[in-house]
Amino acid sequence: MKNIENEKYGAEQIQVLEGLEPVRVRPGMYIGSTGERGLHHIVYEIVDNSVDEALAGFCDDIKVTIESDNSITVRDNGRGVPVDVKEGTGKSALEIVFTVLHAGGKFGGGGYKVSGGLHGVGASVVNALSKKLTVKVYKDGHIYSQTYEKGIPTTNVSIIGDCDKDEHGTEVHFEPDDTIFETTIYNYDTLKTRLRETAFLTKGLKITLKDLREGKEKEKVFHYEGGIKEFVEFINKGKKPVYDKVFYCEGTKDNILVEVALQHNEEYQEAIYTFVNNINTPEGGTHLTGFKNALTKALNDYAREQKYLKESEENLSGEDIREGLTAIVSVKIEDPEFEGQTKQKLGTSEAQFAVQGILTDNFKYFLEQNPIIGKSICEKAILARKARDAARKARDLTRRKTALEGGGLPGKLVDCSERDAKLCEIFIVEGDSALGPAKDGRDSRYQAVMPLRGKILNVEKANEQRMYENAEITGMITAFGTGIKDEFDIKKLRYDKIIIMTDADVDGAHIATLMLTFLYRFLPQLIKEGHVYIAQPPLFKVSKGKKFYYAYSDAEKDERVKELGDDADVSRYKGLGEMDTEELAETTMDPETRVLLRVNMNDDAASELDLTFTTLMGDEVEPRRVFIEENAKYVQNLDV
Repeated sequence: MKNIENEKYGAEQIQVLEGLEPVRVRPGMYIGSTGERGLHHIVYEIVDNSVDEALAGFCDDIKVTIESDNSITVRDNGRGVPVDVKEGTGKSALEIVFTVLHAGGKFGGGGYKVSGGLHGVGASVVNALSKKLTVKVYKDGHIYSQTYEKGIPTTNVSIIGDCDKDEHGTEVHFEPDDTIFETTIYNYDTLKTRLRETAFLTKGLKITLKDLREGKEKEKVFHYEGGIKEFVEFINKGKKPVYDKVFYCEGTKDNILVEVALQHNEEYQEAIYTFVNNINTPEGGTHLTGFKNALTKALNDYAREQKYLKESEENLSGEDIREGLTAIVSVKIEDPEFEGQTKQKLGTSEAQFAVQGILTDNFKYFLEQNPIIGKSICEKAILARKARDAARKARDLTRRKTALEGGGLPGKLVDCSERDAKLCEIFIVEGDSALGPAKDGRDSRYQAVMPLRGKILNVEKANEQRMYENAEITGMITAFGTGIKDEFDIKKLRYDKIIIMTDADVDGAHIATLMLTFLYRFLPQLIKEGHVYIAQPPLFKVSKGKKFYYAYSDAEKDERVKELGDDADVSRYKGLGEMDTEELAETTMDPETRVLLRVNMNDDAASELDLTFTTLMGDEVEPRRVFIEENAKYVQNLDV
């Protein structure tokens, strides 16, 4: 131990970060990351300030522009940030909002009753993380402006021109600091998804997204008078609805504004999205609990009254009732409480009773006024219960069969010897032809291999009973060890990495997509927590004499041929089975030399992701045709 007396530790060793310095020193604490997600998040922070004006009833138009130099401009027609001098500070309120953390109209000063934003520190944080930021305020016939560099004012708040007396609003133009962010290139589609969702959640608000970058010029307007009713229709676009009318209700209870929209479709998955003050809560919370309780009670009461359920029958479970359900639950709360730091789960207890009270009465009335719809929902739920009972029997049968066979693990699984799950990984390979080289090329201490027999079941088109009757699916569930749905337990995961390893052709891509569909629908937590990967086997081997390279694209192949000479030998790998053990191990399995893609799920795009899987893997052909036509131009490498 060091001699304490010789170690200087006094007040001079305590570092005090002034103003916005903490944001620049620890940006991840304020925006989550300095990667692409954080880059887009700073746009949302500014947009959320404009949306707060809309929620307060003072704004109905927001324009977001990606400028030609990749900077961002956000303009709204709200009241405009106050520009008068705040008493006791000697500074304009505008400067305080953009330079002081936790300053604004969201902290009990009466500026806003409800507000979004992840932390309520949007303007100042964006300013701190911008190389340059200029704000203009239009009000009282004047244009006020102030400019900052890395959060520090370089001009005073001053009038730079005049505007129409009826013109009002705020314009923020900022250039992200490339010394802070890993990338400063904005993705139009990422912004589009979030802004469209925001427009759905704010009935009547028009949001325009414009891209002015050369070769990328485009513009999209989001404006939904139907609000979350249109949101449900959008998500259900690739699905066949059980009934045409979307249920919608709204009401206020205990100062909590509640909006609910829902519609059942003929699919088997439920898709419920919950929001608090327009911010997605992917882990649900009290508002989701209230929704589920109300829906279950209202439908069971109705089914009993209409004799769809016999007296001797048990009530329908919530899971039965929610099969094929798409729903949006949106609440506006003055001072919401959240569980944890990331605001992903609502903890406000009053929200449960507010949603429950408003939805129970309104949904029951809807069923009574629409008896054909009521009957359709009851019949779907009763069928779901029968299928669930059959699925339970199939699951129990699978368990008994596994127990009788001994060992408890699938027969084709070639397991590893290591028992610490954090050190283990499993390769899901395409067929027995790839099993041989994969089995021989692995490190048997920590790498397991499991072959698939052809293309696995498309779970998007199958109910749970069929899934449990499918040997490939049940084999994977058993191998992973976590169970699914209500039985899921991440602590029982047997492998830290689940690696999908298929041929680099169309069939291989299809099998990988089927695998991802299964994982997304039944084991999404594995994706969210970063356990799912896709192996990247090379497409070519370019060799000349004793010198050779592996190439993962046509461009890389051409580059290697150019390097070795036109007489270089080029081999095209059509499947993993064509590689020998050494080649497969070196290119695709060895952690020191392989390339893996980690599969990520972005909660900001959850509804878009759901729609994409439904469109590509569901029963409806027309939405899939439209999707392919619209996106074919973006395909860069397609095997035929």
